[in-house]
Amino acid sequence: MPTNPQVLPWTPPPAVDIEALPAGKWWDAVRTAPTVGERALELLGEETGAVIQDKHGPLYWLVAVGSATSWHLRQVRVLTQLADESTYLGVPPVSWTEGPRTHWRVPLSADHYLTDAWKLWGALAEADRAEYGRAPEGRQLCYRCKLPTDEPIPVDVEDSDSAVGKVTYACPRPHAPLYSKRRPRSLSAAAAEHEGLPR
Repeated sequence: MPTNPQVLPWTPPPAVDIEALPAGKWWDAVRTAPTVGERALELLGEETGAVIQDKHGPLYWLVAVGSATSWHLRQVRVLTQLADESTYLGVPPVSWTEGPRTHWRVPLSADHYLTDAWKLWGALAEADRAEYGRAPEGRQLCYRCKLPTDEPIPVDVEDSDSAVGKVTYACPRPHAPLYSKRRPRSLSAAAAEHEGLPR
């Protein structure tokens, strides 16, 4: 298979810096938090397409337009063209393949272009469960702001003698990171089993 980027249906325009390009025109982009993204990247292996990593850590996979619009996973966002607004992704020059600045974590090539959306969803769903445990049913209240969140992140589990105790949840931003800095999350064997995590 040729590796010349010129044979791809799309390549970033020649640029000397990051360029904001519209999602939903050539591709949609799937944005993930660093912890979920790193695990998903490992799970996908050679089946991943091109991946952009921005200087703050999130990863962006390019997928076919419209292939990921109904996804709902914690710490995952789909960037696409909306009916009433445009969404843009900062795309680095093709030659930027090393950090810490925004770069192509998996360089764009004929072998690594768009990622199969269903394979990506499977890897992200598995990474989500591994990082955050099973998603609770319905919305949960954030321990810090006391507001409901659709993406509750378990930050603490109180253990009782033989069963899992109360689970404390936080909204992904900004409160879950604040909690983890204050007191790292540690799960007992019973709590890990309840959350669906390996012991």
